[in-house]
Amino acid sequence: MTLLALGINHKTAPVALREKVAFTPDSLVEALASLKKLEGVDESVIVSTCNRTELYVNTQDDTGQKLLQWLSDFHHLDVEEIANNSYVLAQDEAVKHIMRVASGLDSLILGEPQILGQVKQAFGDAKHSGMVSSEFDKLFQHTFSVAKRVRSETDIGANAVSVAYAAVQLAKHIFAELPKRSVLLVGAGETIELVAQHLKEQGVSCLAVANRTVARAEALAETLDASVFTLSQVPEHLKDFDIVISSTASQLPLIGKGMVEKALKQRKNMPMFLVDLAVPRDIESEVNELGDAYLYTVDDLQHIVQKNLENREQAAKEAEKLINKQAGDYMTWKQSQQSIDLVRQYRQKGMAQRDDIVEKAKAQLAEGKNAETVLEEMAYKLTNTLLHPTTLALREAAMHDDPALSRWMGQALDLSDFSSDDNK
Repeated sequence: MTLLALGINHKTAPVALREKVAFTPDSLVEALASLKKLEGVDESVIVSTCNRTELYVNTQDDTGQKLLQWLSDFHHLDVEEIANNSYVLAQDEAVKHIMRVASGLDSLILGEPQILGQVKQAFGDAKHSGMVSSEFDKLFQHTFSVAKRVRSETDIGANAVSVAYAAVQLAKHIFAELPKRSVLLVGAGETIELVAQHLKEQGVSCLAVANRTVARAEALAETLDASVFTLSQVPEHLKDFDIVISSTASQLPLIGKGMVEKALKQRKNMPMFLVDLAVPRDIESEVNELGDAYLYTVDDLQHIVQKNLENREQAAKEAEKLINKQAGDYMTWKQSQQSIDLVRQYRQKGMAQRDDIVEKAKAQLAEGKNAETVLEEMAYKLTNTLLHPTTLALREAAMHDDPALSRWMGQALDLSDFSSDDNK
């Protein structure tokens, strides 16, 4: 059996194709059942996210052609289109790949942590569908352990690499007890949604959303258990918030120096942390002139993100070394299991041949045949049966003029004369 990884990701295919080959939760169940029926496939796990679709299979098809055909048939796509935008990795390269994926080294955002949970979910779905046996169980459990080590032993996830995350991390540095702080989110777009998600992960519960369209703000606020008001209501509520993070499509600033100055006086000069993620700006730059207002713009955060990306790239090099070592350990274990299976099969075959010859000898004795003749015949048949495959292998090695193989077989069979002759 060969371990194969067939995949399409953000590096190899446009989003239009990635969407076509993605699996929904419902279609994933159907896909795993379909793979189970595919000839030569023993185990399989399907990882499907917005940036990748990957099939991990234990199969007799070491080229991946059957998998390519299956994927195109399942999604009703042209097989050549998939082949031209995909990759097939085998054995140790496939092992390294799944470990890199789970560790966030192959993600669009280097080191992002969500992918590990997605791979774990994919493994759980496959196991529930009966597509995971002992080998894949060992592979994926080892992979999860490696991903955990990458995060704990390197700085791959230590630094913010998105402006949304950087904004929350800055707030955390300025306010020691971030969960106790009140936060106003101005806007309700994708960036603010990401900020809100990071704030919730940090335990912030006092949240409010202000937006031009109240319905859009209410949709976001519902997921956050937050209060809602319009942009025109920001001046009267601003004093109530320790942190203000803004990202709208407004062409003019929404929060001016005077508005913030008034809010600070109402707060009795308790500090405010303001982050402007909008281009053009939502918050007047003059706000920085106020002593108790700390204003950061998207440019400030981009510098932080760039530096952190460089740090993550260095951490990724350390992670690659760890993954290479752990992938090697897994392949060594896999090869040892294969050798154990070969030895078991060899012994079982030898014992079966022995039992067959002994039973025939007993039958001959029961018929009254001379015992000495029966024993001699049994010994001859047993010796000839057990030595025949080895004799053929020795002849094959000699015919192909393979000194290394001949020497190895001589040593393995304890043929000192055979080995020494080869070394002359």
